[in-house]
Order: sequence, then C-alpha cells, then structure tokens
Amino acid sequence: MNTRQLNSRTSISQAVRNSFTMAYRGLLKVRRTPEQLFDVTFQPIIFTLMFTYIFGGAIAGNVDNYLPMIIPGILIQTLIGASVASGVQLRDDMDKGVFDRFKSLPIARIAPLAGALLADVVRYVIAAVLTFTIGFLIGYRPEGGVASVALAIVFSIGCTWAVSWIFAFFGVIARNAASVQGISMLALFPLMFLSNAFVPVKTMPDWLQWIAKANPLSHMITAVRELTNHGTIGTDFIISLIGAGAIVAIFAPITVRVYIRRA
Repeated sequence: MNTRQLNSRTSISQAVRNSFTMAYRGLLKVRRTPEQLFDVTFQPIIFTLMFTYIFGGAIAGNVDNYLPMIIPGILIQTLIGASVASGVQLRDDMDKGVFDRFKSLPIARIAPLAGALLADVVRYVIAAVLTFTIGFLIGYRPEGGVASVALAIVFSIGCTWAVSWIFAFFGVIARNAASVQGISMLALFPLMFLSNAFVPVKTMPDWLQWIAKANPLSHMITAVRELTNHGTIGTDFIISLIGAGAIVAIFAPITVRVYIRRA
C-alpha cells in the first residue's frame, strides 16, 4: 500500500494568505465585541479634551496655542497604548487554547500571530482619524496640509505596528493576560510622561531633559509635529523609522520563534 507523507511546510504566499485570513478573524471578533474598540475611540476623545482644556492655558497661554503641541502627543500616546492590546489578546488566545486548535489546521504556524498584528492596524487607523477629527472640531488647524496629516498618520501607524512586536513578545512569554497588561503599562507610562508629549522639554530639570530628548517616543512625536504643523520631514522622522525597523528586526524573529515553540 502506498503512503503519502504530509508536508508540514507552507509557502510564503500561503503564509500571507493565511495571515490575512487570521486578520479577518480578528476583525470579526471586534464586530462581535465592539468594546474592544473603547481604547481607540473614547480614549483619544477624552484625553484630547482633558489635556487641552486643563493644561492648555497653563502651558501655552491658551487652548489654540496648545493644540499644535498636544494633538501629535495624544496621537502617539493613544496608538502606543492601543498596541498593548496586541500582546494581551495574544496571551488570552493562547491561554484559552485557541492556538492549540489552529495547530491542527493546514495553515502556516505564523499566521495566527501575524494575523492578530495585522488586524490591529484597523484599530490604529480609527484612533488616528478620531484624534485629528476631535482636534479639528476644537480648533486645531494643521498648517502642513491634508497630505502631511495623511503621511503623519501612516508614519505613526507604521511605527506603532513595529512597537506592537515588543508587546507581542511579552504576550508569548508572560504567564497570563493580566501580567502582559501590567508589564506593558509599567514600561509604557514612564516612556510617555518622560517625553515631550504634554509639556515642553525645556521646562524640565536638566537631567530630565536628557532623558526626554533620548526617549524614542519624543522622536516620534516631534516627527509628527513637524509634518502636521510645518509640512516638513526632519531627522526625527528618519530616526524613528530606523528605530522601528530595528525593533521589527530584533523582536519579530524572537517572538515568532518563541510563539512557534509554545503555541
């Protein structure tokens, strides 16, 4: 009797198709549980209004002068915060045995992981559009123009997608979803508040200025401000892209390796 050996390998094209299928699965989950969008819908609205009207007068003299500073800061804060959900959801699916069922299917082993990160791009788009929309409604007028705003959104989403690989790594090595949330927020909050997101760096003590200037989030925020407020691309834009590429180059292979071993 002839026997046929099953091929456990998948082609790149099949892996891509499987990843988009898993991304579609992620979007279906959002449609059935829309509360997963709360962090990218309510947060940019609440944070923009709160920071603008509470701190605008004290920091910039008035709200109008503060908007060109705070809107890019809120954008990066919201997107980076939303990327934490990538690791949390990944760990939750692994704990529930979802990926154990995926292992029995004839799909690329990387597809569930890649699909989850691809699906999150839709959440980033929603957050970015809402941030600029609420900013426009309260008086923000980016002088860089529509094209520069669009480029800033693409740039921010690309950098955020790169950062999401870090939280995905936390997701595959953590014991549970709650620990992923705790570890991620413990790392995220100092980075966000020790940056130029909400106040000018020059108002900080000298030793804190050095930290804020070296903060990678400060480079991202400055790049967005230059694009939206002036329509220019500076060194912070290039530094951020190089940093995003380095994160993907380091964390993507490690995350995939650990994920395949544990999933």
